[in-house]
Amino acid sequence: MRKRPVAADTDAGHAEELFRSRLENQIDLRHPLAKLAGRMPWSDLEDALAPTLPPDPERGGRPALPVRLMAGLLYLKHAHDLSDEEVCLRWLENPYWQFFTGEVVFQTKLPCNPSSLTRWRQRLGEAGMEELLAQTIAAARSMKAVDARELSRVIVDTTVQEKAMAPPTDSRLLEVARKKLVLLSRRNGIRLRQTYEREAPGLARKAGRHAHARQFKRMRRVLRRQRTLLGRVIRDIGRQLETLDTTAREQMQVWLARAERIRGQRPKDKHKLYALHAPGVECIGKGKARKPYEFGVKVGIAVTARKGLVVGARSFPGNPYDGDTLAEQLEQAGIVSGTQPTTAIVDLGYRGREIEGVNVLHRGKPKTLTRRQWAWVKRRQAVEPVIGHLKDDCRLRRCHLKGAEGDALHVIACAAGYNIRWLLRWIAFLWAWGLVAVERNTSRGASMQIAVAV
Repeated sequence: MRKRPVAADTDAGHAEELFRSRLENQIDLRHPLAKLAGRMPWSDLEDALAPTLPPDPERGGRPALPVRLMAGLLYLKHAHDLSDEEVCLRWLENPYWQFFTGEVVFQTKLPCNPSSLTRWRQRLGEAGMEELLAQTIAAARSMKAVDARELSRVIVDTTVQEKAMAPPTDSRLLEVARKKLVLLSRRNGIRLRQTYEREAPGLARKAGRHAHARQFKRMRRVLRRQRTLLGRVIRDIGRQLETLDTTAREQMQVWLARAERIRGQRPKDKHKLYALHAPGVECIGKGKARKPYEFGVKVGIAVTARKGLVVGARSFPGNPYDGDTLAEQLEQAGIVSGTQPTTAIVDLGYRGREIEGVNVLHRGKPKTLTRRQWAWVKRRQAVEPVIGHLKDDCRLRRCHLKGAEGDALHVIACAAGYNIRWLLRWIAFLWAWGLVAVERNTSRGASMQIAVAV
Protein backbone atom coordinates (compact mmCIF):
# COMPACT_ATOMS: atom_id res chain seq x y z
CA MET A 1 0.00 0.00 0.00
CA ARG A 2 1.30 3.41 -0.92
CA LYS A 3 1.88 5.72 2.01
CA ARG A 4 0.30 9.14 2.08
CA PRO A 5 2.81 12.02 2.03
CA VAL A 6 3.49 13.90 5.27
CA ALA A 7 2.28 17.21 3.82
CA ALA A 8 -1.12 15.68 3.13
CA ASP A 9 -1.33 14.45 6.73
CA THR A 10 -0.50 17.94 7.97
CA ASP A 11 -3.12 19.58 5.75
CA ALA A 12 -5.72 17.06 6.89
CA GLY A 13 -4.87 17.80 10.53
CA HIS A 14 -5.28 21.56 9.99
CA ALA A 15 -8.57 20.96 8.17
CA GLU A 16 -9.88 18.94 11.10
CA GLU A 17 -8.90 21.71 13.57
CA LEU A 18 -11.00 24.22 11.59
CA PHE A 19 -14.17 22.43 12.74
CA ARG A 20 -13.13 22.12 16.39
CA SER A 21 -14.03 24.58 19.11
CA ARG A 22 -11.20 26.85 20.21
CA LEU A 23 -9.85 26.64 23.74
CA GLU A 24 -10.70 30.26 24.46
CA ASN A 25 -14.36 29.35 23.96
CA GLN A 26 -14.16 26.40 26.36
CA ILE A 27 -12.38 27.91 29.37
CA ASP A 28 -12.99 30.82 31.70
CA LEU A 29 -10.71 33.59 30.48
CA ARG A 30 -10.90 35.19 33.93
CA HIS A 31 -8.88 32.29 35.34
CA PRO A 32 -5.47 33.51 36.65
CA LEU A 33 -3.54 31.12 34.40
CA ALA A 34 -5.48 32.26 31.34
CA LYS A 35 -4.78 35.89 32.22
CA LEU A 36 -1.10 35.14 32.84
CA ALA A 37 -0.85 33.47 29.42
CA GLY A 38 -1.66 36.83 27.85
CA ARG A 39 0.76 38.76 30.09
CA MET A 40 3.87 36.61 29.64
CA PRO A 41 6.37 38.03 27.08
CA TRP A 42 6.51 34.90 24.92
CA SER A 43 7.91 36.65 21.84
CA ASP A 44 10.73 38.20 23.89
CA LEU A 45 11.49 34.79 25.36
CA GLU A 46 11.72 33.20 21.90
CA ASP A 47 14.04 35.96 20.70
CA ALA A 48 16.25 35.64 23.78
CA LEU A 49 16.52 31.86 23.51
CA ALA A 50 17.14 31.82 19.74
CA PRO A 51 20.98 31.96 20.15
CA THR A 52 20.78 29.25 22.84
CA LEU A 53 18.72 26.91 20.65
CA PRO A 54 20.37 27.08 17.20
CA PRO A 55 18.88 25.03 14.36
CA ASP A 56 20.67 21.80 13.54
CA PRO A 57 20.12 21.07 9.84
CA GLU A 58 22.60 18.17 9.82
CA ARG A 59 20.52 16.08 12.22
CA GLY A 60 17.34 16.33 10.17
CA GLY A 61 14.34 14.44 11.48
CA ARG A 62 11.36 16.08 13.12
CA PRO A 63 11.16 19.87 13.48
CA ALA A 64 11.96 21.47 16.82
CA LEU A 65 9.23 21.79 19.42
CA PRO A 66 7.84 25.32 20.03
CA VAL A 67 9.73 27.39 22.58
CA ARG A 68 6.50 28.47 24.27
CA LEU A 69 5.42 24.86 24.73
CA MET A 70 8.68 23.71 26.30
CA ALA A 71 9.14 26.81 28.44
CA GLY A 72 5.53 26.60 29.61
CA LEU A 73 5.98 22.95 30.59
CA LEU A 74 9.08 23.82 32.63
CA TYR A 75 7.20 26.67 34.34
CA LEU A 76 4.26 24.40 35.21
CA LYS A 77 6.52 21.54 36.28
CA HIS A 78 8.21 23.57 39.00
CA ALA A 79 5.15 25.64 39.89
CA HIS A 80 3.24 22.46 40.79
CA ASP A 81 6.09 20.20 42.01
CA LEU A 82 5.83 17.58 39.25
CA SER A 83 8.26 15.31 37.43
CA ASP A 84 8.78 15.42 33.67
CA GLU A 85 6.38 12.51 33.17
CA GLU A 86 3.73 13.92 35.49
CA VAL A 87 3.69 17.39 33.90
CA CYS A 88 3.12 15.88 30.44
CA LEU A 89 0.23 13.75 31.73
CA ARG A 90 -1.35 16.68 33.58
CA TRP A 91 -0.99 18.86 30.47
CA LEU A 92 -2.92 16.28 28.46
CA GLU A 93 -6.04 16.57 30.64
CA ASN A 94 -5.93 20.27 31.63
CA PRO A 95 -7.24 22.77 29.05
CA TYR A 96 -5.90 25.73 31.03
CA TRP A 97 -2.38 24.34 30.86
CA GLN A 98 -2.72 23.80 27.12
CA PHE A 99 -3.95 27.36 26.67
CA PHE A 100 -0.99 28.64 28.72
CA THR A 101 1.48 26.83 26.45
CA GLY A 102 -0.04 28.29 23.27
CA GLU A 103 -2.42 25.61 22.03
CA VAL A 104 -5.45 26.80 20.06
CA VAL A 105 -7.67 23.72 20.31
CA PHE A 106 -7.79 20.96 22.91
CA GLN A 107 -5.11 18.33 22.24
CA THR A 108 -5.58 14.61 22.88
CA LYS A 109 -1.95 13.53 22.55
CA LEU A 110 1.04 14.10 24.80
CA PRO A 111 2.85 17.37 24.02
CA CYS A 112 6.23 15.62 23.81
CA ASN A 113 8.20 12.72 25.15
CA PRO A 114 9.25 13.47 28.76
CA SER A 115 12.89 12.95 27.77
CA SER A 116 12.57 16.00 25.47
CA LEU A 117 12.43 18.20 28.57
CA THR A 118 15.77 16.77 29.71
CA ARG A 119 17.45 17.47 26.38
CA TRP A 120 15.87 20.92 26.20
CA ARG A 121 17.27 21.82 29.64
CA GLN A 122 20.72 20.67 28.58
CA ARG A 123 20.60 22.78 25.42
CA LEU A 124 19.45 25.84 27.34
CA GLY A 125 22.26 25.74 29.87
CA GLU A 126 22.52 28.08 32.83
CA ALA A 127 22.17 31.24 30.72
CA GLY A 128 18.98 29.98 29.08
CA MET A 129 17.42 29.04 32.43
CA GLU A 130 18.26 32.51 33.75
CA GLU A 131 16.36 33.90 30.76
CA LEU A 132 13.28 31.91 31.83
CA LEU A 133 13.59 33.49 35.29
CA ALA A 134 14.14 36.96 33.79
CA GLN A 135 10.93 36.78 31.76
CA THR A 136 8.87 36.09 34.88
CA ILE A 137 10.30 39.27 36.41
CA ALA A 138 9.59 41.14 33.16
CA ALA A 139 5.97 39.95 33.36
CA ALA A 140 5.75 41.24 36.93
CA ARG A 141 7.07 44.63 35.81
CA SER A 142 4.66 44.82 32.88
CA MET A 143 1.79 44.10 35.29
CA LYS A 144 3.15 46.87 37.58
CA ALA A 145 3.46 44.37 40.41
CA VAL A 146 7.05 45.54 41.04
CA ASP A 147 9.07 48.54 39.94
CA ALA A 148 12.76 49.48 39.76
CA ARG A 149 12.73 50.78 43.32
CA GLU A 150 11.39 47.48 44.59
CA LEU A 151 14.00 45.51 42.62
CA SER A 152 16.89 47.62 43.94
CA ARG A 153 16.39 46.39 47.53
CA VAL A 154 16.86 42.62 47.99
CA ILE A 155 17.18 40.06 50.77
CA VAL A 156 19.89 37.44 50.25
CA ASP A 157 20.26 34.11 52.04
CA THR A 158 21.70 30.65 51.40
CA THR A 159 20.25 27.19 51.87
CA VAL A 160 21.08 23.61 50.89
CA GLN A 161 19.74 21.90 47.80
CA GLU A 162 20.00 18.22 48.70
CA LYS A 163 20.98 15.64 46.12
CA ALA A 164 18.87 12.57 45.35
CA MET A 165 20.94 10.05 47.29
CA ALA A 166 20.67 7.63 50.18
CA PRO A 167 22.30 8.38 53.57
CA PRO A 168 26.07 7.95 53.03
CA THR A 169 27.05 5.26 55.55
CA ASP A 170 30.50 3.69 55.14
CA SER A 171 29.08 0.18 54.83
CA ARG A 172 26.62 1.15 52.11
CA LEU A 173 29.22 3.12 50.10
CA LEU A 174 31.64 0.17 50.14
CA GLU A 175 28.92 -2.24 49.00
CA VAL A 176 27.66 0.12 46.25
CA ALA A 177 31.21 0.60 44.94
CA ARG A 178 31.78 -3.19 44.80
CA LYS A 179 28.48 -3.81 42.98
CA LYS A 180 29.21 -1.04 40.46
CA LEU A 181 32.65 -2.40 39.62
CA VAL A 182 31.32 -5.94 39.22
CA LEU A 183 28.57 -4.68 36.90
CA LEU A 184 31.02 -2.67 34.75
CA SER A 185 33.42 -5.61 34.52
CA ARG A 186 30.64 -7.84 33.20
CA ARG A 187 29.62 -5.27 30.61
CA ASN A 188 33.21 -4.93 29.38
CA GLY A 189 33.98 -8.64 29.33
CA ILE A 190 36.37 -8.69 32.30
CA ARG A 191 36.32 -12.01 34.13
CA LEU A 192 36.93 -11.53 37.86
CA ARG A 193 38.43 -14.19 40.09
CA GLN A 194 35.66 -13.65 42.62
CA THR A 195 32.80 -11.16 42.86
CA TYR A 196 31.85 -11.84 46.52
CA GLU A 197 28.16 -11.64 45.66
CA ARG A 198 27.29 -14.09 48.43
CA GLU A 199 29.42 -12.69 51.23
CA ALA A 200 29.28 -8.92 50.66
CA PRO A 201 25.49 -8.32 51.00
CA GLY A 202 25.49 -10.22 54.29
CA LEU A 203 28.33 -8.04 55.57
CA ALA A 204 26.36 -4.89 54.73
CA ARG A 205 23.34 -6.14 56.68
CA LYS A 206 25.54 -7.20 59.59
CA ALA A 207 27.18 -3.76 59.81
CA GLY A 208 23.75 -2.14 60.01
CA ARG A 209 22.67 -4.44 62.83
CA HIS A 210 25.86 -3.83 64.81
CA ALA A 211 25.51 -0.06 64.41
CA HIS A 212 21.90 -0.18 65.58
CA ALA A 213 22.91 -2.21 68.64
CA ARG A 214 25.82 0.21 69.31
CA GLN A 215 28.33 -2.62 68.97
CA PHE A 216 30.89 -0.46 67.26
CA LYS A 217 33.89 -2.79 67.67
CA ARG A 218 32.06 -5.52 65.75
CA MET A 219 30.89 -2.96 63.18
CA ARG A 220 34.47 -1.80 62.54
CA ARG A 221 35.54 -5.41 62.08
CA VAL A 222 32.87 -5.85 59.40
CA LEU A 223 33.93 -2.61 57.69
CA ARG A 224 37.53 -3.82 57.52
CA ARG A 225 36.34 -6.98 55.78
CA GLN A 226 34.27 -4.94 53.31
CA ARG A 227 37.28 -2.77 52.50
CA THR A 228 39.34 -5.90 51.93
CA LEU A 229 36.81 -7.32 49.46
CA LEU A 230 36.53 -4.02 47.59
CA GLY A 231 40.31 -3.75 47.36
CA ARG A 232 40.56 -7.25 45.86
CA VAL A 233 37.99 -6.37 43.18
CA ILE A 234 39.80 -3.09 42.39
CA ARG A 235 43.18 -4.82 41.98
CA ASP A 236 41.68 -7.64 39.91
CA ILE A 237 40.15 -5.15 37.46
CA GLY A 238 43.34 -3.05 37.39
CA ARG A 239 45.38 -6.04 36.21
CA GLN A 240 43.07 -6.47 33.19
CA LEU A 241 42.63 -2.84 32.13
CA GLU A 242 45.05 -3.22 29.22
CA THR A 243 42.68 -5.67 27.52
CA LEU A 244 40.02 -2.95 27.09
CA ASP A 245 39.74 -0.39 24.32
CA THR A 246 40.53 3.27 25.01
CA THR A 247 36.97 4.44 25.71
CA ALA A 248 36.12 1.56 28.04
CA ARG A 249 39.46 1.90 29.83
CA GLU A 250 38.95 5.61 30.52
CA GLN A 251 35.43 4.98 31.83
CA MET A 252 36.63 2.16 34.06
CA GLN A 253 39.49 4.26 35.44
CA VAL A 254 37.02 6.94 36.56
CA TRP A 255 34.98 4.44 38.55
CA LEU A 256 38.09 2.75 39.90
CA ALA A 257 39.37 6.09 41.21
CA ARG A 258 36.05 6.76 42.97
CA ALA A 259 35.98 3.27 44.46
CA GLU A 260 39.56 3.61 45.71
CA ARG A 261 38.66 6.97 47.23
CA ILE A 262 35.74 5.37 49.09
CA ARG A 263 37.92 2.46 50.25
CA GLY A 264 40.60 4.71 51.68
CA GLN A 265 38.50 7.41 53.39
CA ARG A 266 37.92 7.42 57.15
CA PRO A 267 35.24 9.09 59.34
CA LYS A 268 37.46 12.05 60.32
CA ASP A 269 38.73 12.81 56.80
CA LYS A 270 37.88 16.00 54.93
CA HIS A 271 36.57 16.25 51.35
CA LYS A 272 35.03 12.79 51.49
CA LEU A 273 33.06 11.15 48.69
CA TYR A 274 29.45 10.82 49.86
CA ALA A 275 27.84 9.40 46.72
CA LEU A 276 29.41 7.22 44.05
CA HIS A 277 27.25 8.68 41.27
CA ALA A 278 27.61 12.33 42.45
CA PRO A 279 31.20 13.16 43.46
CA GLY A 280 30.38 16.86 43.87
CA VAL A 281 28.08 16.36 46.88
CA GLU A 282 29.14 18.29 49.99
CA CYS A 283 28.30 17.74 53.66
CA ILE A 284 26.84 21.06 54.83
CA GLY A 285 25.78 21.92 58.37
CA LYS A 286 23.30 24.76 58.79
CA GLY A 287 22.79 24.45 62.55
CA LYS A 288 19.40 22.75 62.32
CA ALA A 289 18.44 20.73 65.37
CA ARG A 290 16.43 18.10 63.49
CA LYS A 291 18.90 17.80 60.59
CA PRO A 292 22.47 18.69 61.63
CA TYR A 293 23.98 17.79 58.24
CA GLU A 294 22.60 17.95 54.71
CA PHE A 295 24.23 16.40 51.64
CA GLY A 296 24.03 18.47 48.50
CA VAL A 297 25.17 21.87 47.27
CA LYS A 298 24.86 25.35 48.73
CA VAL A 299 22.51 27.67 46.81
CA GLY A 300 21.86 31.38 47.18
CA ILE A 301 18.43 32.99 46.93
CA ALA A 302 17.73 36.70 46.41
CA VAL A 303 14.18 38.09 46.82
CA THR A 304 12.74 41.59 46.80
CA ALA A 305 12.58 43.03 50.31
CA ARG A 306 8.93 44.01 50.34
CA LYS A 307 7.00 41.64 48.05
CA GLY A 308 9.15 38.50 47.99
CA LEU A 309 9.62 38.04 44.23
CA VAL A 310 12.68 35.88 43.49
CA VAL A 311 15.23 37.86 41.48
CA GLY A 312 18.24 35.58 41.83
CA ALA A 313 19.05 31.90 42.41
CA ARG A 314 22.31 30.11 41.79
CA SER A 315 24.39 27.23 43.12
CA PHE A 316 27.79 27.53 44.78
CA PRO A 317 29.80 24.27 44.61
CA GLY A 318 32.47 23.68 47.21
CA ASN A 319 30.50 25.01 50.22
CA PRO A 320 32.06 28.52 50.26
CA TYR A 321 31.60 31.04 53.05
CA ASP A 322 28.28 32.85 52.71
CA GLY A 323 29.92 36.26 52.50
CA ASP A 324 32.04 35.17 49.54
CA THR A 325 28.91 34.37 47.54
CA LEU A 326 27.29 37.80 47.95
CA ALA A 327 29.01 39.54 45.02
CA GLU A 328 28.10 36.79 42.54
CA GLN A 329 24.53 36.63 43.85
CA LEU A 330 23.98 40.38 43.46
CA GLU A 331 25.57 40.31 40.00
CA GLN A 332 23.11 37.64 38.86
CA ALA A 333 20.19 39.53 40.41
CA GLY A 334 21.15 42.65 38.46
CA ILE A 335 21.41 40.75 35.17
CA VAL A 336 18.15 38.83 35.61
CA SER A 337 16.00 41.69 36.90
CA GLY A 338 17.53 44.46 34.79
CA THR A 339 18.05 46.62 37.91
CA GLN A 340 21.27 46.52 39.89
CA PRO A 341 20.56 46.12 43.64
CA THR A 342 21.76 49.00 45.81
CA THR A 343 20.72 47.54 49.18
CA ALA A 344 21.32 43.95 50.32
CA ILE A 345 19.76 42.74 53.57
CA VAL A 346 21.58 39.69 54.94
CA ASP A 347 22.13 37.73 58.15
CA LEU A 348 25.28 37.53 60.27
CA GLY A 349 26.68 34.77 58.04
CA TYR A 350 27.71 37.51 55.59
CA ARG A 351 29.73 39.58 58.07
CA GLY A 352 33.08 40.94 56.97
CA ARG A 353 32.18 41.41 53.30
CA GLU A 354 31.36 44.73 51.65
CA ILE A 355 30.36 45.23 48.02
CA GLU A 356 31.22 48.45 46.21
CA GLY A 357 28.10 50.43 45.38
CA VAL A 358 25.87 48.22 47.55
CA ASN A 359 24.72 49.00 51.08
CA VAL A 360 24.97 45.70 52.99
CA LEU A 361 22.69 45.68 56.05
CA HIS A 362 22.81 43.18 58.91
CA ARG A 363 22.56 43.10 62.68
CA GLY A 364 26.31 43.25 63.12
CA LYS A 365 26.28 47.03 62.57
CA PRO A 366 24.16 48.24 65.51
CA LYS A 367 25.90 51.62 65.90
CA THR A 368 25.89 52.68 62.27
CA LEU A 369 22.33 51.76 61.24
CA THR A 370 19.61 54.39 61.11
CA ARG A 371 16.06 53.73 62.28
CA ARG A 372 14.97 53.27 58.67
CA GLN A 373 17.75 50.76 58.06
CA TRP A 374 16.87 48.88 61.25
CA ALA A 375 13.33 48.55 59.94
CA TRP A 376 14.69 46.92 56.75
CA VAL A 377 16.98 44.62 58.76
CA LYS A 378 13.91 43.33 60.59
CA ARG A 379 12.53 42.30 57.18
CA ARG A 380 15.43 39.88 56.66
CA GLN A 381 13.48 36.85 57.92
CA ALA A 382 10.93 37.37 55.10
CA VAL A 383 13.20 35.25 52.90
CA GLU A 384 12.69 32.16 55.09
CA PRO A 385 9.09 31.38 54.02
CA VAL A 386 10.16 31.89 50.40
CA ILE A 387 12.85 29.24 50.83
CA GLY A 388 10.29 26.98 52.51
CA HIS A 389 7.87 27.30 49.59
CA LEU A 390 10.71 26.75 47.12
CA LYS A 391 11.52 23.47 48.84
CA ASP A 392 8.00 22.20 49.52
CA ASP A 393 6.15 23.48 46.44
CA CYS A 394 8.78 23.96 43.71
CA ARG A 395 11.07 20.87 44.01
CA LEU A 396 14.09 22.61 45.58
CA ARG A 397 14.23 20.12 48.45
CA ARG A 398 15.77 17.37 46.30
CA CYS A 399 17.69 17.65 43.04
CA HIS A 400 17.42 14.70 40.65
CA LEU A 401 19.49 16.26 37.84
CA LYS A 402 23.00 15.04 37.14
CA GLY A 403 26.21 16.73 38.21
CA ALA A 404 27.10 20.31 39.04
CA GLU A 405 25.36 21.56 35.88
CA GLY A 406 22.15 19.86 36.99
CA ASP A 407 22.39 21.60 40.37
CA ALA A 408 22.76 24.99 38.69
CA LEU A 409 19.86 24.44 36.28
CA HIS A 410 17.54 23.03 38.93
CA VAL A 411 17.72 25.92 41.39
CA ILE A 412 17.00 28.50 38.66
CA ALA A 413 14.05 26.47 37.37
CA CYS A 414 12.67 26.25 40.92
CA ALA A 415 12.90 30.03 41.24
CA ALA A 416 11.08 30.50 37.92
CA GLY A 417 8.32 28.14 39.07
CA TYR A 418 7.96 30.08 42.33
CA ASN A 419 7.61 33.34 40.39
CA ILE A 420 4.84 31.79 38.29
CA ARG A 421 2.97 30.96 41.51
CA TRP A 422 3.66 34.50 42.72
CA LEU A 423 2.20 36.02 39.54
CA LEU A 424 -0.90 33.82 39.77
CA ARG A 425 -1.46 35.00 43.35
CA TRP A 426 -1.01 38.60 42.25
CA ILE A 427 -3.60 38.24 39.47
CA ALA A 428 -6.05 36.58 41.87
CA PHE A 429 -5.48 39.40 44.39
CA LEU A 430 -6.14 42.08 41.76
CA TRP A 431 -9.31 40.28 40.66
CA ALA A 432 -10.58 40.03 44.25
CA TRP A 433 -9.69 43.67 44.88
CA GLY A 434 -11.55 44.69 41.71
CA LEU A 435 -14.66 42.82 42.83
CA VAL A 436 -14.57 44.61 46.21
CA ALA A 437 -14.22 47.98 44.46
CA VAL A 438 -17.18 47.21 42.18
CA GLU A 439 -19.32 46.19 45.14
CA ARG A 440 -18.43 49.38 46.99
CA ASN A 441 -19.28 51.53 44.00
CA THR A 442 -22.56 49.66 43.52
CA SER A 443 -23.60 50.08 47.15
CA ARG A 444 -22.60 53.75 47.08
CA GLY A 445 -24.66 54.32 43.95
CA ALA A 446 -27.68 52.56 45.51
CA SER A 447 -27.44 54.69 48.67
CA MET A 448 -27.26 57.87 46.59
CA GLN A 449 -30.40 56.82 44.67
CA ILE A 450 -32.23 56.21 47.96
CA ALA A 451 -31.17 59.64 49.24
CA VAL A 452 -32.38 61.34 46.07
CA ALA A 453 -35.70 59.49 46.27
CA VAL A 454 -36.17 60.56 49.89
